Amino acid sequence: MEEYDLIVIGAGSGLDVASAAARQDMSVAIVEDGPMGGTCLNRGCIPSKMLIHRADVMRTIKGSERFHIGSEVTDTDFTAMIREVSETVDDDAESIERGVRNTDNMTLYKEEGRFIDEHTLQAGDEEINAEKIVVAAGTRPFIPPVDGLEDVDYLTSKEALRLEEQPGHLVVLGGGYIAAELAHFYGSLGTDITIIEMGDTMIGHEDKDVQQQFTDVFSEEYDVYLNHKATAVSEDDGTITVEAENRGGELIEVSGDALLVATGRVPNTDRLAVEAAGIDTDDHGFIEANEYLETSTDGVWALGDIVGNWLFKHSANYEAQIVFENAVLGHRHEVDYTAMPHAVFSEPQVAGVGYTEQELEDDGREYVVGSYEYGRTGMGAALKDDGFVKVLADPESREILGCHIIGSDASTLIHEVLVAMRTGNGTVEDITETIHIHPALNEVVQRAFNQV
Repeated sequence: MEEYDLIVIGAGSGLDVASAAARQDMSVAIVEDGPMGGTCLNRGCIPSKMLIHRADVMRTIKGSERFHIGSEVTDTDFTAMIREVSETVDDDAESIERGVRNTDNMTLYKEEGRFIDEHTLQAGDEEINAEKIVVAAGTRPFIPPVDGLEDVDYLTSKEALRLEEQPGHLVVLGGGYIAAELAHFYGSLGTDITIIEMGDTMIGHEDKDVQQQFTDVFSEEYDVYLNHKATAVSEDDGTITVEAENRGGELIEVSGDALLVATGRVPNTDRLAVEAAGIDTDDHGFIEANEYLETSTDGVWALGDIVGNWLFKHSANYEAQIVFENAVLGHRHEVDYTAMPHAVFSEPQVAGVGYTEQELEDDGREYVVGSYEYGRTGMGAALKDDGFVKVLADPESREILGCHIIGSDASTLIHEVLVAMRTGNGTVEDITETIHIHPALNEVVQRAFNQV
């Protein structure tokens, strides 16, 4: 049995802990059966955003007539796009792996790890042990129990980012952010899109006004079936047919030459056999970790998607910092999720932080609302953007409770609100009393806060 000071399971944000621990002269084992860099680099944030930028370029060209500029797309090399992005991602992953293998006190096990006991893992043919273990093994796509689905050559987000032949018609199960981003990519490049969503709207975790506007925009652009649940899937001579039923029992059939399943994520705790280590999980299989990101087993910490607090790369990176300080340096720093933001890189773009209006309503909390439309600002009018900024605030303390943006550069505009909530006073005045450049687009944020 090989003994180490630290074992890190997962080579995404867990690598941050492993590398920092190695710099502290600890012997570190990394257990990862996939490419280095985890979900974000290989099958998530990085390749999807690189491809989405190409979709954004296409939409800019096709939309130029709105500004009385004639344009024409004469050629689109879909395969070259995919290959270029895939090669970039693969080169980065291979570079990270070389760095790990060339570090004297780091050992890489390219195997799926499984717990044998509290501090021992089986990694391929070897058993490895450490006093300290960090579990950062992430999640994988959830595959719903739909009759016939397992017999069909369907796509998940992993395959959809490396599909070298562009489908003519893509059917999408699910209406969350992964579905929205991939529909935007394929749809912008000319693929017909049909979306089947169980809920009343798409992107159902967003503020209700954002949900509605986003759904309206997508429904104009694509075929969107809301309140429908897929009941059966079949394939015949390259054509995939999905049967779906609405709440009234009415059935529809939709056929395409590709099917994307984007119905959520599940944690990889089952593959790790965490029960053998005495690590507690919740009803959905996510690891239960306390405010120090400690698990129920002494000497075992967890971070990232497998914890299930926030399934974002930026939150995983933050958690890795906390785990390093606590597990490696011996500190007792609590995790602080104040102003944890998110974004959807679709068209329109979406970003948000804090409470949604429906959450405040459910909690019975008093609040005031301020909102402002992009088109009522100089730059918003120049862009011909129909987006808006919505602010939720406490009527007495003037604390910022939430901010939600839909429209151009939403993921960038949200950041002054994040700074105010995280490191400022966290009040409306942090924004309203800041001088904003005129006529920059960020005036729409200031004016929404002025409305409060």
